[in-house]
Amino acid sequence: MHQLTVVIITKNEERNIGRALDSVSKIADEIIVVDSYSTDQTKAICEKKGAHFVQTEWKGYSATKNFANRLSKYAYIFSLDADEAVDKDLEKAILAEKSKGFSGTYSVNRLTNYCGKWIYHSGWYPDKKVRIFPKEKTKWVGEFVHEELEFSEIFSRQELPGHLEHYSYYSYTDHCARADKYSMLTAQKMAAKGKSASVLKPYISAIGRFISMYIIKRGFLDGKMGWKIAAISAQSNIVKYKELRRLSRQ
Repeated sequence: MHQLTVVIITKNEERNIGRALDSVSKIADEIIVVDSYSTDQTKAICEKKGAHFVQTEWKGYSATKNFANRLSKYAYIFSLDADEAVDKDLEKAILAEKSKGFSGTYSVNRLTNYCGKWIYHSGWYPDKKVRIFPKEKTKWVGEFVHEELEFSEIFSRQELPGHLEHYSYYSYTDHCARADKYSMLTAQKMAAKGKSASVLKPYISAIGRFISMYIIKRGFLDGKMGWKIAAISAQSNIVKYKELRRLSRQ
């Protein structure tokens, strides 16, 4: 049987972190939480539940996750976000792989809970991501946002049944705020690569995003939530390309 380290990065996650830790209690041989100086009860909750809690300054998504991975005692890592939780089917599948011995990498299917509703369309599902992988010869890359795993050799990849439940947004206001934050970071990433945008790009892109998510990706089947997701995503494209234009002029 292989041992598994669960790695989580946090900042003021008292609302979510207890659920995340409980969900991996049966599969984790070690839980490492790297925290960027939370001011809420995140630390107390983690310590109460037995996690190895380490605090450090924020280094960016990729660098902070890589720092956390280096703390692992074991050869295999399960990267978990604080607002995620392993369901029973995924737990069973991971335990089976542990028993056989891990080999290669493993992807999981994320199912998002948006303001209390599970979202099965809108381009948000299926949402398959590699989350279990060897500590060696892997690292997170990406300076600004949307970090990705990079492998220095080719690994086999398996998809595990079950779901990684993602408790994304508790309100529309929360969604708007975070969408704008990620839009600004994405604009910085694009500007750093020398990209620019025309004066009409923010609006053309927003219309395209709404049509894609609500109609082509059948967001209308998610009801009212599908409309809100598409509308906020469209607005975030306006924010992104307006910021890119501002940065480009500088």
